[in-house]
Amino acid sequence: MSTPERIRARIRRELYPFDSRFYDLGGLRMHYIDEGRGAPIVCVHGNPTWSFFYRDVIRTLSDRRRVIAPDHIGCGLSDKPGDAEYDYCLRRRIDDLESLLDHLALNENVTLVLHDWGGMIGMGVAVRRPQRIARLVILNTAAFRLPAGKPLPWRLRLIRDGGPLATLAVRGLNLFAWPATFMAAARPLPADVRAGYLAPYDSWASRIATLRFVQDIPIRPSDRSFDEMASVEARLTLLAGVPMLICWGLRDFVFDAHFLNEWRRRFPAAEVREFPDAGHYVIEDAGDRVLPVIRDFVIPAGERARG
Repeated sequence: MSTPERIRARIRRELYPFDSRFYDLGGLRMHYIDEGRGAPIVCVHGNPTWSFFYRDVIRTLSDRRRVIAPDHIGCGLSDKPGDAEYDYCLRRRIDDLESLLDHLALNENVTLVLHDWGGMIGMGVAVRRPQRIARLVILNTAAFRLPAGKPLPWRLRLIRDGGPLATLAVRGLNLFAWPATFMAAARPLPADVRAGYLAPYDSWASRIATLRFVQDIPIRPSDRSFDEMASVEARLTLLAGVPMLICWGLRDFVFDAHFLNEWRRRFPAAEVREFPDAGHYVIEDAGDRVLPVIRDFVIPAGERARG
């Protein structure tokens, strides 16, 4: 399995120039970026991305804010243990992120930036201690069950329920992280950016999390993470008064308008920005428009005016 140093060697440094930090999670190393000073912003990625997804968010905000971007265990530059060493399920993901925030003493005035399954993980942490959350930035994600009228896309269902063939496809042939570099963005990603997304997932062992994330998607009450998902969903009302910005790529075939409408229904006071030409990787497709909106949301106008 590649070490963090070998993974970094395959990524153009100008794309991801940040210093690596590591947090010990019971003998497993959780990698995270911690740049800048000021009120904390925690960026939570999903699958099959890693903190690389937030590289431009870090650059955009770290002059005025402290930006933390962790890699979930099994992802990015974090350790990638086998099933005997780590329980790849939603509750453990929430516990891990909460442990990191506690370790860093991020107890108040925290902004969460959430994408993909990072929405469920991040909101899972938020509803445990709502008082520490100051703002929420939502990027093509969910923190609730599939909305009414939205089936699980067949591509995900094939992996989730596909058994040994799905395992061979994802862990043997990389048929999740690799297709995502073409399908999750509405316009072609530059070759060096695609290489950055794929660098951590270069072997059977290193692709375990990309498979386990999909297998853990809760659909039915009998699914192991269904109760945890339902618990997060039921407590979202605890965050009703937290300012929320939603930036949504409308060309996302998974987190589509069904999910956006559910966010609007649950958080009618949220500020919503739609990007019709952007896909699931909304920052990649529309970063020139999304990043200024996020900056304006998290940094008050008076502070911006002071230069």
